[in-house]
Amino acid sequence: MVMEMEVLRVIDVKKYFGGVRALDGVSFTIDRGEIVAIVGPNGAGKTTLINTISGYIIPDQGQIIFMGHDVTRLSPIERIRMGIARSFQFANVFDNMSVYENILSAVISRKGYTRNLLNVVDTFEDAIAEAEEIIKLFGLEDVAHFYPTEISYGDRKLVDVAIAFALNPKLLLMDEPTSGVATKEKDAIMQKITKAIRGRGVTSIIVEHDMDIVFRYTDRIIVMHQGKVLAEGKPDEILQNDEVKRVFMG
Repeated sequence: MVMEMEVLRVIDVKKYFGGVRALDGVSFTIDRGEIVAIVGPNGAGKTTLINTISGYIIPDQGQIIFMGHDVTRLSPIERIRMGIARSFQFANVFDNMSVYENILSAVISRKGYTRNLLNVVDTFEDAIAEAEEIIKLFGLEDVAHFYPTEISYGDRKLVDVAIAFALNPKLLLMDEPTSGVATKEKDAIMQKITKAIRGRGVTSIIVEHDMDIVFRYTDRIIVMHQGKVLAEGKPDEILQNDEVKRVFMG
C-alpha cells in the first residue's frame, strides 16, 4: 500500500547500454515536499535515472510509481500531464521568445487554452496573471522582456526551471540547475529556486555536482556509484558516511 505522503517510488530499476550497467537495481522513495539531491561521480547513473523517471528512457526492469500509479512505460508528455516536470542540464528555452513569453507559453500549454479559443480573452488574462506571478517568484522581473540570448547564463538556467515550474508539477526534476554558472551566482539562483518550490510545497529531485549547494539546500541526499544507490540520508549523515567519503569524496 502506498503511503499518503509518498510521491515517488523507484523499485529495482535497471537500465543497461550494451555491457554498461547504467542503473543496476536502483530503489528509493521520495515523500511529499522533500527536496532530494542525487549525487555521485561521473558515470554513476544520475542523468540516466532522471531520464527514466521523466520518461525519456524506459528501464529494462523495475517500476516507477508516481502518486500510486505505475508510470514506468508512459511517455514524457503523459508524465507531464500527471504532474512530473523537469529542467535540463543545458537550459532548454526558446531563444526567439522573451523570458515572459517562454513562461506564459508553458502556462497556456498546461491549461490547454490553445485548444479552446472560445473564451480566449478570459483564459489569457488568467494565464498572464499566473505567468507574472511565476516571474516574480523567480526574481526575473528585470529580464522578463529580454530574449534568453540577452541575459546571463545564470538567469537563463532560472528561466528553464521556471518553465518547468509553470507546468504546476507535483514532482519537479532538476538536472544540474547551477552547472556552468559563476560561483558567485550559484547561491542566489538556489535561493530563488528553493524559495519558489518550498513556497508551493513542490516535491523536487536535484542532480547536482556542487556539494556545497547540495548540503545547504536539500533535505536528503541519495549517493549513487556504478549504477547503484551507495547511501542515502540527511546531509549531516552523508558527511559522516565513511563509504561515501572513500568512494565519492576521496
